[in-house]
Amino acid sequence: MIKLTRLDGSEVYLNPDLIETIEETPDTHITLSNGKSYLFLEPAKVVIGRIVSYRARLLRRASGEGTKKYLYRRDPERYNPLCTL
Repeated sequence: MIKLTRLDGSEVYLNPDLIETIEETPDTHITLSNGKSYLFLEPAKVVIGRIVSYRARLLRRASGEGTKKYLYRRDPERYNPLCTL
């Protein structure tokens, strides 16, 4: 989800997978695939940048890069990730 600001100043989280079109007039009009349209303060460049960084973050997590170190045991010699029965 990406965080955007409505015209009244309230913050909204939007699923970028539902975005169909982005039109920039003085305000940014975003139309979703279900036909709903919303107005936001951020310019189209900022919205697109947030979408790109959101997707990059998803790909980075899916690739296993940056895994959590707390998942490993403290004593690496005794750690055996494979279970033998």
